[in-house]
Amino acid sequence: MELILIDTNPKMVAAWQEFFKAEEKVRIVEGDLTSLVCDAIVSPANSFGFMDGGVDYAISERLGWDLEKELQQKIRKLPEGELLVGKALLLETKDKEIPFLISAPTIRIPTNFNIDTSVNAYLAMKAALIVAQGEERINSVAIPGFCTGVSRMQPMIAARQMFIAWEEIVHGKKQAHNAFGEAQKYHWNINPQGMIWTH
Repeated sequence: MELILIDTNPKMVAAWQEFFKAEEKVRIVEGDLTSLVCDAIVSPANSFGFMDGGVDYAISERLGWDLEKELQQKIRKLPEGELLVGKALLLETKDKEIPFLISAPTIRIPTNFNIDTSVNAYLAMKAALIVAQGEERINSVAIPGFCTGVSRMQPMIAARQMFIAWEEIVHGKKQAHNAFGEAQKYHWNINPQGMIWTH
C-alpha cells in the first residue's frame, strides 16, 4: 500500500520529509488533498462526523455533502454514539477518482486546548492505517497533517506521531511494555511536549 502524505503547509511537508525520508512506500506532496487521484483519502474530522470546517470542508465540497450525512448516520449507530479518537470508519464515495473515505477523528470536538500536547495524531494515524490495510481495494491512501490546524500541534510533533504509528502498523513494531515506566516513557516519546503525572 502506498501512503501519500499531503498538506498545503510547507512546514508539515518538511517535517514529514525528516521522519519518512527512508520509507519507499511513502510519497510526500505539498498540495491539496482533494486534488489527488487515489483509492482513499482520510478525513481528520471530529467524533460526531461534522465535515464543515478546514480540510473536511474541502472534502465535502469535492465529494459531496451527502457523505457527511452518511458518516453521521454510521456514527449514531455505533455503541458509543460517537467515533472515538483512535477509531476510524470507512465509507464508499461513489467517486471514480477517490472511491473511499476514511474518517479518523483527531479531536472529539474542535478545540485548540491541550490537543497540541496530546497523542491524538498518533492514535488517528493508527486507526486510519488499520482501516486502509483491512480493505483489499485500497492500494493507495492519502493523509493530511493531523492536529496541525485548529488544534495547533507543531508539524514536527505531528510528523513524529504519524511516523511512530506507521512503524507500528505497517512495520509491525508493536509496543511491548514490561513495566508501567516503560509505557510512560514510550508515551513521552510520542509527544515530548505532553504532560505526564509525576506525583
